Amino acid sequence: MLKIFNTLTREKEEFKPLTPNEVKMYVCGPTVYNYIHIGNARSIVAFDTVRRYLEFLGYKVKFVSNFTDVDDKMIKEANREKITVPEVADRFIKAFYEDIAAINVQKATINPRATDNIQEIIDFVKVLIEKGYAYESDGDVFYRARKFKHYGELSDQNIDQLVEGASEHIGEAEFDKKQDPIDFVLWKKAKPGEIKWDSPWGAGRPGWHIECSVMSTKYLGDTFDIHGGGQDLEFPHHENEIAQSEAKTGQKFVNYWMHNGFVTVENNEKMSKSLGNFVTVHDLVKQTNPQVLRFFLSSTHYRRPLEYSQANLQKAADNLDKIKTAYNNLKFRLSDATDGDDTTVATQVEKIIEDFKTAMNDDFNVQNGLTEIFNLVSFANNYSSKTQVAKNAVNVILKAMVDLTSILGIKLDSQQDLSAEIQKMVDERDEARANKDFATSDKLRDQLKDMGVILEDTPQGTRWHIND
Repeated sequence: MLKIFNTLTREKEEFKPLTPNEVKMYVCGPTVYNYIHIGNARSIVAFDTVRRYLEFLGYKVKFVSNFTDVDDKMIKEANREKITVPEVADRFIKAFYEDIAAINVQKATINPRATDNIQEIIDFVKVLIEKGYAYESDGDVFYRARKFKHYGELSDQNIDQLVEGASEHIGEAEFDKKQDPIDFVLWKKAKPGEIKWDSPWGAGRPGWHIECSVMSTKYLGDTFDIHGGGQDLEFPHHENEIAQSEAKTGQKFVNYWMHNGFVTVENNEKMSKSLGNFVTVHDLVKQTNPQVLRFFLSSTHYRRPLEYSQANLQKAADNLDKIKTAYNNLKFRLSDATDGDDTTVATQVEKIIEDFKTAMNDDFNVQNGLTEIFNLVSFANNYSSKTQVAKNAVNVILKAMVDLTSILGIKLDSQQDLSAEIQKMVDERDEARANKDFATSDKLRDQLKDMGVILEDTPQGTRWHIND
C-alpha cells in the first residue's frame, strides 16, 4: 500500500487515485530565462523518480509540467540580449530538453507554455472577477486572498502574519493599487516596450501564479491526484494556486501535495540563481558522468535536503560503480551458464523486490529502497562467483537489477560493442598473460584504459566495460 506525505495535511496518507490505475500529476516547471541548475534538477529528478515508481506499480501516469515563458526575468534577459522574449524562451527550452535527456529524465506527457494559454488565462481571471474573488485596479487585476477562507493552510501560516509580512515587502505604488496588502496579482499591466496581450483590463500579461492554475486544470481537470514542486513553492505560489483554482471551480484542487527539499552548498546555504551560488546542469554534464549526477540526485529521499559537493558526487560515483560492476560481472557469466533454472534464486530475488516495494511505498523512500538494491548487488556478486550458474537464474537477477535501478533513472545496459581493433588488443593481452609476458600484458591493459576500456580478470575469463 503506497503512502504519500501530503504537505497540506502534514501526514502520510494512503494513495487513492481518482481513477483506478491512472494518476494525474502536475509539477511546476522552470522559468526559461537561463539553464536549469542543480536545485531545479533535484525537483525534476525527484518527481521523475516518483513517476517511474508509479509506472513500475502499474499506473498509467499523465504527467504535466509547464514552462513559464513570460515574466519579469524573461523580459530583463531579453532586454539585456536585445532579442525578444520568445527567442529567449525557445533557446532555454531547447537546452532544458537536452539537459534532462542527459540525466535520463522522461519527457512530460505535456509541457504547456504560458504564452500558448493566454486566452484561457484571461477567461479564468474573468470568472474570478465575476465571483467577487478578484478586482481590477488601474490595469492590474488582483486576487482577494482574505476572501478565500482556507488561505495559508498549505504553508501552515496565519493570515494576519502574512498580511504583516506583505506590508513590509511591497512598494508604495503597488500598495496603493491593492485593497489588502496580501492580495496578489493575476494580470499585470504592461509597461512601455514590454511584451503584452490585449485583455478586458488593458494590455498586459499574466501573473506567475495564475499560469499553473490554468494549465494544470486545463490538462488534468478541476481536481487531480498529485501536485509537486520545490519546498520554496509552498508559499506563495502553491498557496495562491489553491486559492485561485478552488475559488473558480468550487472543487478541491489537488488531493496530494508533494514538495522536495532544497539542494544546499557550503554552510547549508540553499542553492539558487538569486544567490548566485548555483551550478548549471548544462555545464555539469560536460564535467561529470551524467549517470553519476542522476544517481546523486535520485538517491536521497525527496523531502530531505541534498548537499551538493564533490565529495558527495564521488560517493555517488563509487556506489554506482559497485552496482554496474556487479551487473556486468553477472552478465558476463551468461557466456558459460548452463541451461535451466534455480528456483531458490527466483524466490530470493522476489523477496528483495518485495522489500524494495515496501520501502518505496513509504512515501517513496529511496534510501531504504537503495538498501534493497545493494542487497541485490551482494546477491548478484555471490551468484556470479559460483563455479556453475543457471542461465535463467542469471537472467532473473539481471532483470531485477535493471527494473529496480531504472526507477532511479539508471541505465545498466548502456555498454558499447568493442571494435575489432580493441577486441584484438584484448585477445593479445590474454595471450600475453597466458605466456606470463606480464610487461606486454600490463602495457596493453594501460593502452586500453587510456581508450576508456576497463578490463577485469575473473575466474571465468577477461571481461570489459566502457568507462562511461
